[in-house]
Amino acid sequence: MMNILELAESLSNQTKLKTMGWSDSFQEIVSDTDIPARVVSVNKDIFLVSQGSEDIQVTLSGKVRHRTGEADSEKLFPVIGDWVLLRDVVIDKVLPRRNALSRGAAGGRGKSHDVAMKEQIMAANLDTVFIVCGLDRDYNVRRIERYLTLVYNCNLSPVIVLTKADLHEDPLSCVDEVESVAFGVPVHLVSVDDESGVLELEQYLSSGKTATMVGSSGAGKSTLLNRLYGKSVQQTGAVSQSVGKGRHTTTGRDLIAMPQGGLLIDNPGIREIAFYSEDGGVESSFADIEDYALYCRFSDCDHLNDPGCNVLQAVASGELSAERLESYRKMKRELDYVSQRQHKTADRIEKERWRDVAMKIKAVNKNWKRR
Repeated sequence: MMNILELAESLSNQTKLKTMGWSDSFQEIVSDTDIPARVVSVNKDIFLVSQGSEDIQVTLSGKVRHRTGEADSEKLFPVIGDWVLLRDVVIDKVLPRRNALSRGAAGGRGKSHDVAMKEQIMAANLDTVFIVCGLDRDYNVRRIERYLTLVYNCNLSPVIVLTKADLHEDPLSCVDEVESVAFGVPVHLVSVDDESGVLELEQYLSSGKTATMVGSSGAGKSTLLNRLYGKSVQQTGAVSQSVGKGRHTTTGRDLIAMPQGGLLIDNPGIREIAFYSEDGGVESSFADIEDYALYCRFSDCDHLNDPGCNVLQAVASGELSAERLESYRKMKRELDYVSQRQHKTADRIEKERWRDVAMKIKAVNKNWKRR
């Protein structure tokens, strides 16, 4: 049995771990002799982990480095936000993730389609994803739709943060526009001359909660992190006046313990929002179109030229914008391909696609000859 000192030390360690996001679900799968820690920084082969007090630099065991475990959960490579088990200063195991924010890796696209073939996991074990968009040249509702779909595909909770409100002549109109496409998603407005917007975000950073930020370079993610922290902890850079794009001042990922009690990850700017998985993201992001589609004449209506299409009628009446429908179609095509790819090879999908095209051309030619 534990003596009083050992019990007090154990309780103290549990409290420190909980401030880092440790939960009962993790506690249930470890033994009393295991040493858990959370990955707070990854820089190539250098890993920093924390147990709630100081950061420790560690290396990977051969089993983790080469992912030679028998079960899928034993083949995980540690990313920021992961919980790991230590053996001295070596990561010996990565614990199963509650969730993960992932996208298609840049430069990993297939030769035949504009769809990424490799996965990049940006962060794990999250409670909130801040979608950060500046109200300068960065502002783009269609891009926000893609971010929402990405987050929903990962079964995570999005929060939209519109920064640089002081640079827009009518920022509240942007809030209204975003709310019209982001149903039920909290939208917060942040300005350099008003602290209220920043204070509203503190509710997502309560003790033990983990949030991450995604957005373009120059959207104001690092500046937002510094304001939430109360001092400069992340380098910031100016936005180019000629092209309206920011420089990659954030080149790595760090899990930062915030004074509000929670943790926040500042991701590098994302240039392309590529999908890797499909899990109902489009249905959640475009709930209005899905509702219109329920009343289409045909259950498999493609919303292009099928008769009795209620979605097209909504566009014609002005209830739905043509731009939003086109955004929906584009992402639907991408995610349909992603879904197929999980069960078929890319070559097979391409052959089937061209077979369908050939059949349609054949049918058109046949009808033409009958005239």
